[in-house]
Amino acid sequence: MYEDNDNLYLVSDMDEDIKKRKELIEEAKNINADKNWNEIYRQISDLRRKWRRISSWESAYEDSLNEEFESYIDALYAKRNEVYKNASGIKEELIAQAKKVAASNDLKHATEEMNELMNQWKQAGSAGKDDDALWESFNQIRQSFFDKKHEQWEQMQTKFSDAAAAKQDLIQQAKELANSEEWQKTSTKFKELMDAWKAAGSAGREKEDDLWNEFNEYRQTFYKARNAYYEKLHVLQDQNLEAKNELIARAKAINETKSYSRENTKQMKELGVEWKKIGSCRKEKEEAVWKNFKEQMDQYFDGLRQANEQKHLQWKQRMMEVRTRKDELMQEQKRQIKRMQEDIGNVLGERAISELEQRIEDKKKFIEELEAQIKDIDSQLSEKK
Repeated sequence: MYEDNDNLYLVSDMDEDIKKRKELIEEAKNINADKNWNEIYRQISDLRRKWRRISSWESAYEDSLNEEFESYIDALYAKRNEVYKNASGIKEELIAQAKKVAASNDLKHATEEMNELMNQWKQAGSAGKDDDALWESFNQIRQSFFDKKHEQWEQMQTKFSDAAAAKQDLIQQAKELANSEEWQKTSTKFKELMDAWKAAGSAGREKEDDLWNEFNEYRQTFYKARNAYYEKLHVLQDQNLEAKNELIARAKAINETKSYSRENTKQMKELGVEWKKIGSCRKEKEEAVWKNFKEQMDQYFDGLRQANEQKHLQWKQRMMEVRTRKDELMQEQKRQIKRMQEDIGNVLGERAISELEQRIEDKKKFIEELEAQIKDIDSQLSEKK
């Protein structure tokens, strides 16, 4: 009687253990192979630990269950190896592309391509045990490329430095000639200096404009003086008087339009330049015609100043509105980043997380751009108070 009861208990325990094994098999079957492998590995380890804790009845049916259980685990490892293999293939192709890019002489375009390859590398995922070796090969190519780029940059800086030194010497020569009154001889010399300036090459973006402005200032000093000399030489004083009266009439006509357009301002400035070029019309008449001309100029530019002040107020209002919109946009981007960062923990898949992180980085860069734009607006507002 007791022996029969013991047998019943044994059968019941065995059935319960088989039920547990089937449940574990079902869990193994339903593991999502597309999840992060670290998470999958933790699930597999947990299932195996639970499997080992179940008593073994050394039955053929248990053996079949064990084979079924292990088949699902093996399938997961096979899937992992396939992912590693695919990632390895992608990275090998990226290495081949990097070699081609590194050989390019178009450094600007090649730099953009190399950075894009780096982005693709990050998105390719892990290649398993081969990952470190692949990265070492890829990174070595990148470093070699950027070393070459830096070397060429240094060579370019040397060229800029040599050009700057040559142009400084030309500036000194131009300075010594600027006030010369040997019109023909000095004109020929300035032409030679201009040819030498072009042949010297660029001194780089940071210095070229300043060097040119200084050199050209001395050239213009000479040419203005030379032009004034020849003008005075060939124009009689009475003709000068007639010309200046014509300038007064033209200035008056512009003033009467009460229009302070860019074209009118340009014309008024040109009238001033023309006045200076005309020369004297005899001392006893010069003061009177100048007074008339100056009254027209003062009247126009006083009106222009008032018009510009009004435009400045309107400009300032527009800039403040633009700043407000950019600040609101920046705050919205920050709120979006915060929501994305909160969502990362709920996102499944390394690729999805990577894409979400990339979107966050893009928004951060956008925020930096907005901050720079707002800073620039504040700078403009500060400069133009």
